[in-house]
Amino acid sequence: MPKMPATSIVALTLLTIITSTSPGYGQDSKAPPLVNQINNGNWLSQSEAEAMRDELYYQRAVQVYMSMLPALNTIGMRDGSEAMFGKGYNVLPIWKQRMDARTWVPTPNADVIYSMSYLDLKETGPLVVAAPPNVIGMFTDFFQRTLTDVGAVGPDRARGGLYLLLPPDYEGEIPQGYFAFKSKTNNVFLFFRTLMAKGDNGPDPKPAVALAEQTRVYPLWSPEKNVKPMQFPDASGKRINMMYPVDNTYWTKLKAFVDYEPVSAIDPESRGTLAAIGIIKGQPFNPTAKEQELLQRAVTTAPKMIMAQRQLGRPDKRDLYYNDRQYLNTWAAGTAEWLQDGYLDLAQRASYFQIAYSTASAMVMRTINSGSKYPFAVRDANGEFLNGSNTYKLHLPPNPPAALFWAVTAYNITDGTMVEAPQLMPSINGYNKVATNSDGSIDLWFATEKPADAPASNFIQTVSARNFLVALRLYGTGVEFYDQTWKPDDVVKVK
Repeated sequence: MPKMPATSIVALTLLTIITSTSPGYGQDSKAPPLVNQINNGNWLSQSEAEAMRDELYYQRAVQVYMSMLPALNTIGMRDGSEAMFGKGYNVLPIWKQRMDARTWVPTPNADVIYSMSYLDLKETGPLVVAAPPNVIGMFTDFFQRTLTDVGAVGPDRARGGLYLLLPPDYEGEIPQGYFAFKSKTNNVFLFFRTLMAKGDNGPDPKPAVALAEQTRVYPLWSPEKNVKPMQFPDASGKRINMMYPVDNTYWTKLKAFVDYEPVSAIDPESRGTLAAIGIIKGQPFNPTAKEQELLQRAVTTAPKMIMAQRQLGRPDKRDLYYNDRQYLNTWAAGTAEWLQDGYLDLAQRASYFQIAYSTASAMVMRTINSGSKYPFAVRDANGEFLNGSNTYKLHLPPNPPAALFWAVTAYNITDGTMVEAPQLMPSINGYNKVATNSDGSIDLWFATEKPADAPASNFIQTVSARNFLVALRLYGTGVEFYDQTWKPDDVVKVK
């Protein structure tokens, strides 16, 4: 007879408990309730106890996966970047010809110039970042808790300035003249975006690249002659995997992170859950063969659980931007710290970091003509999931409320990477020479092949038989968006 899997044992045990606690089934009126509920007050059988222990280990691993995803999201980006371009405070990769589908990273923006690097304050001590003017950016720790916005919503107010990043254990004097911020983790994520100019035949990245290359990073206490010269490798056009792990390296990378960061970087309750699966700072992590199997099961199943939450939607409907549209708000009307009224929204946070990265106040606050908004749709006007085999049209009413620019991009639903078709940049923005209607409105098309009546400038290519999502970006969001006097139409299935 084949050995019964642990999941079957647990299911049989639960059935036994439900049956044995049904009214009239072996109840002892003189025994406390839990005695009646659990095996008439006796220990479990050895096999049942082992199955329960394994199930609890698995459930804890799922919980750890979801709670640590913000950090693994950043670690994946760092490891992919440093494998391609090298590491160091002076290495700032820039996507000089824009980012396309060959860069695997969650929901990247193809319509600005990206500069991203990963600073290690434990290795360097306090670092100064000279930010150029007119940057749209942020610094976060490796749990993607924002240290500060940079730019119009940041303390420099788009004028540029000197940002001083301090490690968690820094206790020295903070010199004047800097925007100073202490990180909870030794690792800090630098994420800058610079805006392209409108060229004769579409967006011109050169001014944005030149602006990004004004960034300077150097240790606070180093004299000029000892500072390493900046390197700005061009990341465009390269196949780069910057995604979080999908196998048991998730846990080994997490263990290395826990060992490297201070105890204070992770709250005690989360450390307790980590300890329950064997991840304790400074101690060996040697899961048994059975535990490795359960960890692999968790790293395979947890993403499906997160995806199921996204697919089925929130019962409270807080994630709907409109009462009469399909568009979703990935913060679900919470804050950039994932706070709702009275609680930390763990499920929404996990949903976000499965398909996106970097959260900052400027993305969530309702600032007028600054900041940015990102309504996105996974369903068409009829409530059906968007499918790459179909043809769709998106109508944008005239005058999108975006003082800087608007953009529409297609992404994979599973991880937020760009849809990769022969058209490598599945995005259209306000800098493009987009065909407009007589009233100034715009129709965009999505299909595997360009529809005959669709202008090439207004077409985004999809992948057959694969679901996708459509994200609308509004940079420099106007009041018309907030009071909903301007709303994008739903995506409509044409055929």
